[in-house]
Amino acid sequence: MKQQSVIGIDLGGTAIKLGRFLRDGTCVKSLTVATPQPSTPKTVLKTIVKTVKQLKFHQSCNALGLGTPGPVDARGKIAKIAINLSGWQDVPFADWLETEIGLPTIIANDANCAGLGETWLGAGKNFKDMILLTLGTGVGGAIISDGHLFTGRLGSAGELGLITLNFDGPPCNSGNQGSLEQYTSVQAIRRMTGKEPIELGQLAAKGNQEALKFWEDYGRLLGAGLANLIYILTPEAIVIGGGVSASTPYFFSTTFSEIKKRVLPNYREGLQLIRAKLGNQAGMIGAAKLAWDKVDELTNHSS
Repeated sequence: MKQQSVIGIDLGGTAIKLGRFLRDGTCVKSLTVATPQPSTPKTVLKTIVKTVKQLKFHQSCNALGLGTPGPVDARGKIAKIAINLSGWQDVPFADWLETEIGLPTIIANDANCAGLGETWLGAGKNFKDMILLTLGTGVGGAIISDGHLFTGRLGSAGELGLITLNFDGPPCNSGNQGSLEQYTSVQAIRRMTGKEPIELGQLAAKGNQEALKFWEDYGRLLGAGLANLIYILTPEAIVIGGGVSASTPYFFSTTFSEIKKRVLPNYREGLQLIRAKLGNQAGMIGAAKLAWDKVDELTNHSS
């Protein structure tokens, strides 16, 4: 009997990562291709279809999962908006892929895929209730509740980076002001310091006092934001990913101190603060998990 497998795809503004995954999460083959520019829905579709067919993935797989940079509908079929891509508004991308490739297809927000990936094979695999925060160009989030991804009635819940941290803070693309994203993202760090996070990490590693002080302050801001989320979700673990997570050694202690200061003990009992493990593969791995869940759903439906 042929071994079952699925396709996991992570669609980003500059690159598209594709992989074929077995049931246990083993990646049999993967490939990264450049995101076409301009990255309109039809050109992205053409690139993905061409690559899948070149790799002959469609001949041996059972389903396809795709992570997209923006909210999707509750059924995992329509990309409502895709941030940093051109002309994406209510695009029925899953149906297009199903038609072109011939596999059951489901799509999800890329941060949700990263959360699923970390839960399946990464830092969150020992936890049933956790939240993931991706500290990158923006700040994405994912909520795992009782082992399952929580996306709410519209399919778009879990935008953890858009909670308010400062009522009168800098304007956010979301329409909010002073969101957590405006203090903890790569763009926020550039705005506040004129430096790249990687540069500040390197300076901190050399004992630069200014950089160490920056990361302490950063940790406090992050801790204040996380305190809001802990009171609402009481997770077992908070997993921190994205590019800024490379500097966790310089801010995790102040982040946790701030959480302890702001959150009563019975709301954070046993809470762990952990750095993500899967790096930039998390989205592709989570998209594959999404596809496996689709396979199971179809199997249960037909039995």
